[in-house]
Amino acid sequence: MSESIDASTADGAATPDAEPGDARDAAARRPRRGRPSRPREWRTGGASVQQWSWLLVGWAVVALGAGVLVATASTEFIGGVLGGWIGTVALWVSMLVPAIAALRLSVPRGLFRFRPVDLLFGIVLGLILRAVAGWLSQAATGRSVWPSFPTADGRLPGGWWFEDLLVPTVVGPVVEELFFHALLLVALFTAFRRLTELRPVAGAGAALVSTGLFLLLHQLTGSLAPTWDAAVSIGLVGLTGALLVLLTGRFWAALLLHVVFNGSFVALALVGTLTGVGAGSVGLS
Repeated sequence: MSESIDASTADGAATPDAEPGDARDAAARRPRRGRPSRPREWRTGGASVQQWSWLLVGWAVVALGAGVLVATASTEFIGGVLGGWIGTVALWVSMLVPAIAALRLSVPRGLFRFRPVDLLFGIVLGLILRAVAGWLSQAATGRSVWPSFPTADGRLPGGWWFEDLLVPTVVGPVVEELFFHALLLVALFTAFRRLTELRPVAGAGAALVSTGLFLLLHQLTGSLAPTWDAAVSIGLVGLTGALLVLLTGRFWAALLLHVVFNGSFVALALVGTLTGVGAGSVGLS
């Protein structure tokens, strides 16, 4: 899977892959005399996102809707542990397939570049959002509750390491971030940028739409607790991740934020379970 790059002619003429709305960038794309031209990063357009359009957004939303439908049907008509896992796998597939297909089409230039500062952004913001989620929960319920996992005879179930540890801290964040912030956010930004020719407007539109769908997914799949604080907390995770990708142009800080946000809850719940101070609350995205 390789990235496509822009090519400029020697005399500075427009490239054959020029996009609608990119005319104002033509002068910036012309190579300076004596200096090789640089390929354009995905936020400024170019060949690496040439095929990322409203059509791609539409297919992604349709795939996600199909996954939600299968998940809801399996829960309703099959039920139990089997129905729950069928629904979960269906959701993962509905997000992974369009994300992989889009990245096979072309990899947005610079999106998967890593910088050490991404670690700082992800860890610090993930912990801050976990603290904010705790404060919001206390404000909504009027009491402070330490989370914990359900136990059997005072012990964690045998498969807790997969269902309560690996899935929420690794599998879930990776699948959701690839779909919402590597695929949907980038495609929406690119489509809005071509439509408006204003990057701030495109960024705001892409962030709001992707965050709204992120929140809607958790609502439709029953992942949200029936209190306003849960919706606000998960909405903040989605919005902060979107802003990280838009402001840095890179994916990894958003993924790490999601991992830290979920992982910090798992760590707190594990302490609450083992020490007996927890009350069985939930709080993952």
